[in-house]
Amino acid sequence: MNNHEICLPRKLTNQLLHLAQLSPDAEVCGLVGADRHGLPCSCYPVSNNAANPQNRFSLEPGQQIAAMKLMREKGQNLFAIYHSHPAAPAVPSAADIEQAGYPDALHLIISLNTKGVLEMRGFKIADSQAEEFPLRLIEHA
Repeated sequence: MNNHEICLPRKLTNQLLHLAQLSPDAEVCGLVGADRHGLPCSCYPVSNNAANPQNRFSLEPGQQIAAMKLMREKGQNLFAIYHSHPAAPAVPSAADIEQAGYPDALHLIISLNTKGVLEMRGFKIADSQAEEFPLRLIEHA
């Protein structure tokens, strides 16, 4: 495991966990933008248009493009792609690894498969390999 911690503001983390909880039967997904200092700051929910949203996610193309445009207008860069696993652990599935298209982006995976406790883990996925990066909650500066 990589020991380069990824700092996530508590407010943004709570927002991501809340979005996952709103959809206990289907994967939610979207993008996270980072400010000019590289700190994740904004969440951009995108509809999941996968054929089987219970265990797959696919960012709806039009909404993904709109979110990327809005991010650029705000002077942000793509920091992460997030999605939830309603009934699986917070690790990339074979499909997540196979379909990963942004090797520089962090992949945040939120699991609802834990009794009463939500789990979120971060991975960089490149060349069909997933490498975990530890996450640390911070109070926004």
